[in-house]
Amino acid sequence: QVQLVESGGGLVQAGGSLRLSCAASGGTFGRYAVGWFRQTPGKERERVAAISRGGGSTYYADSVKARFSISRDNAKNTVYLQMNSLKPEDTAVYYCAAGRQNSVAMSLSSIDYWGQGTQVTVSS
Repeated sequence: QVQLVESGGGLVQAGGSLRLSCAASGGTFGRYAVGWFRQTPGKERERVAAISRGGGSTYYADSVKARFSISRDNAKNTVYLQMNSLKPEDTAVYYCAAGRQNSVAMSLSSIDYWGQGTQVTVSS
């Protein structure tokens, strides 16, 4: 059983930056592809970024390309999401997710573990 704990969310002004962290415990983290998803009230949870087990493949949603960067440190059992040039529309609860399938496609149905989420609020 893998536990995922997100941190690093908060309130930031538009144009600012935040770095989210997802710390894993209870399993061999390097066996999982990891993704960041976000959700706002009344909307479906959407995949923002994902990274393969070894970090060689990444995915970014069009809305965050060139602004967000995902990375991982398997020795530290941690995945990061660096978010730059934040916009008010990036406001959401951000969730870390892990899946055994080594694919950055990471559909919601392929997720094996979810974190509790961290709030990111971007003010205009």
